Amino acid sequence: MIDGLMGERSGRGGHGGRALCRRRRGQYVFRVGRDRMNPSAAARGQAHGAETRQRGHVAGSRRVDSRQLPPPRPGAETFQPCGRRASDMSLLAANRAAARLLRSAKNLKEVLADMIPKEQSRIKAFKQKHGQTVIGQINVDMVYGGMRGMKGLVYETSVLDPEEGIRFRGYSIPECQKLLPRAAGGEEPLPEGLFWLLVTGEIPTQEQVTWVSREWARRAALPSHVVTMLDNFPTNLHPMSQLSAAVTALNSESVFARAYSEGVSKTKYWEFIYEDSMDLIAKLPCVAAKIYRNLYREGNSIGAINPDLDWSHNFTNMLGYTHPQFTELMRLYLTIHSDHEGGNVSAHTSHLVGSALSDPYLCFGAAMNGLAGPLHGLANQEVLNWLTNLQNELGGEVSDDKLRDFIWNTLNSGRVVPGYGHAVLRKTDPRYTCQREFALKHLPNDPMFKLVAQLYKIVPGVLLDQGKAKNPWPNVDAHSGVLLQYYGMKEMNYYTVLFGVSRALGVLSQLIWSRALGFPLERPKSMSTEGLIQLVQSKTG
Repeated sequence: MIDGLMGERSGRGGHGGRALCRRRRGQYVFRVGRDRMNPSAAARGQAHGAETRQRGHVAGSRRVDSRQLPPPRPGAETFQPCGRRASDMSLLAANRAAARLLRSAKNLKEVLADMIPKEQSRIKAFKQKHGQTVIGQINVDMVYGGMRGMKGLVYETSVLDPEEGIRFRGYSIPECQKLLPRAAGGEEPLPEGLFWLLVTGEIPTQEQVTWVSREWARRAALPSHVVTMLDNFPTNLHPMSQLSAAVTALNSESVFARAYSEGVSKTKYWEFIYEDSMDLIAKLPCVAAKIYRNLYREGNSIGAINPDLDWSHNFTNMLGYTHPQFTELMRLYLTIHSDHEGGNVSAHTSHLVGSALSDPYLCFGAAMNGLAGPLHGLANQEVLNWLTNLQNELGGEVSDDKLRDFIWNTLNSGRVVPGYGHAVLRKTDPRYTCQREFALKHLPNDPMFKLVAQLYKIVPGVLLDQGKAKNPWPNVDAHSGVLLQYYGMKEMNYYTVLFGVSRALGVLSQLIWSRALGFPLERPKSMSTEGLIQLVQSKTG
């Protein structure tokens, strides 16, 4: 455990900004100083290290410099050098020009405006050709079993493979750690870079990521009524309930809701969803930090936003944690918890609510109510509670045999080992693996980490011997709480709020594309048990 990491700051802030709550025109304004960046200036940096991809996977390991082509977007034409014919050289020149344009564009909305018509045309052509193609079958077990295995919705930003784990727009977590831009002197990817990747499918440049950081800093102000509401919540109200309520109340700021009421064209929906999504992501760390300070730090000021710092760094400063390793952990945490394809509760909830043309604040508020459930985002605090009880019962260092007996007793009493198993994955969660690697590097001798590592050796074997678990391997929740506690954040009820801040990156990226692609109202057919029995009888005779 590292002690003394909570760095309290005065109302003026200790990191280049001014105090949170200067009230003006109904808002608590974050004074961030003059933004010296010209958002319209052409990017001059080289593309951050990228690798060519084919069919959503990285192919090869050579780096791509400013003279080479960036990874192609899905459906984009790619150039394959095969000679010196004039047509080849012309195509090469066109691709290089497109690559220069992509690298020079810092405004994410402009990049999207260029991409969306092409993707609309691609999907339209695909539907016209294959709209009636059968892609799967549904059986009775699926209907009663939470729709597991049904291919029932389109979700562009990430895909979860049972054996391989999550891929963000075709990139695995190790590839994202290698390719996405980092903060100066940092080793973990910046969440801003992942957001750019989720939205565009492209690895961003350092300048593009810096643009996102500054854009979020510029949009971070909270309306005064939201601050007042948070200050008036009772201390026994769960942090996730506070987060959900605050996000829903931010609906007062929705530009999409306003534009829709004024009759905006459907073709423009995505533009206003984009603006709301950027605003919401920018404000979430302020909301989350305000909840933390009110509940656990006697309502101390969260300080100020510094436009020269990245999103995660501003967040940890507002929380009051100043250790550089904690900031690095938060960059990693906010990156890997961001998205896990579209079928999980929080992602599917935001997708469903969004299909009713609810604005991003309402969609994300609903998603957070799903994330708060013990079978979804609340699981990480359950893991830490279980580990703490294990330590209290067995004492300090525990032999493998004693730990194995404890696990069997847990299972035989009808309980589960929290943090193990997953609805889709059939191997160790890559999100667990990268957190384990972080711990091995920064806290290898921490007693709680040693216990987690010991469980990793023993639990899968016990679960396999029991014969009930389809996946005996650890998931992301088996590790995250241990890392947070090591750096001084012991308030387990708060951990899911961090998960929620991260999850905004994925679900809001998809929400932009859902409106850009004109996805309709989601309305699956439901059946009663009696109706299902009759249907089966009619098919089986």
